[in-house]
Amino acid sequence: MRFASMGSGSEGNGLVIASHDGLRERRVLIDCGFGPRRATERLEALGVPPESLSAILVTHEHSDHIGGVFKLALRHDLPVFITHGTLHAARVPDEARPLVRPLCAGDRFEVEGLQVHAVPVPHDAREPVQFIIDDGRCRLGVLTDLGHASPLVERAFAGLDGLVLECNHDPGLLAENPRYPPHLKRRIGGPFGHLANAAAAELLARLDPGRLKRLVAAHLSAHNNRPELARSALAGVLNCRDDEVEVADQAGGLA
Repeated sequence: MRFASMGSGSEGNGLVIASHDGLRERRVLIDCGFGPRRATERLEALGVPPESLSAILVTHEHSDHIGGVFKLALRHDLPVFITHGTLHAARVPDEARPLVRPLCAGDRFEVEGLQVHAVPVPHDAREPVQFIIDDGRCRLGVLTDLGHASPLVERAFAGLDGLVLECNHDPGLLAENPRYPPHLKRRIGGPFGHLANAAAAELLARLDPGRLKRLVAAHLSAHNNRPELARSALAGVLNCRDDEVEVADQAGGLA
């Protein structure tokens, strides 16, 4: 199994996952917060023609995750797997309705032979989920946009081979940021906001990370975090060098 980020942050998110079953490569996209032109450019920069995708999986309705989903789906006739709550909260064009595949938080389903678990997470959205993808050989967890780690999250994301983990902010930088009003700081740092570096590290330590072959810090705030802080927090748990922890950024994503 391989994965690559189109970009990760408050201006747009998208993660491509690919797995070869011996006959062909299956590719799914988790979220698309980019317009169709930018999404196409970013996908092609990763060597992924948009028409090669099999489906789009949606985590929640915030625009940096869903903004380009339905335009891309319509352009390439892609099914969109989305929770009922997110579907209710989203603006879905009438012509895209036939592409919608509704699901419930907690569901397990199959996409082109890939086993997918939609794990409910605590975030300020209608019915948010994050995903675990299993191709029969590897299990990849994608875990961003949550304010705290619930027991359910800890059970579901334990013992993975790969993990994309939110390291959104450093509490000190967030507190000192003059651009953000108090209510926004409370929202980001609250139990339904985003994980701070230290909280991500504490969660990682509880996930039995001994099997991890690849760890990526994601959804870093451009104004309230720095890559070296995220790397250091996670590397401390794994007892590895900081540069062994990868970072998916907003501008270039991660190949």
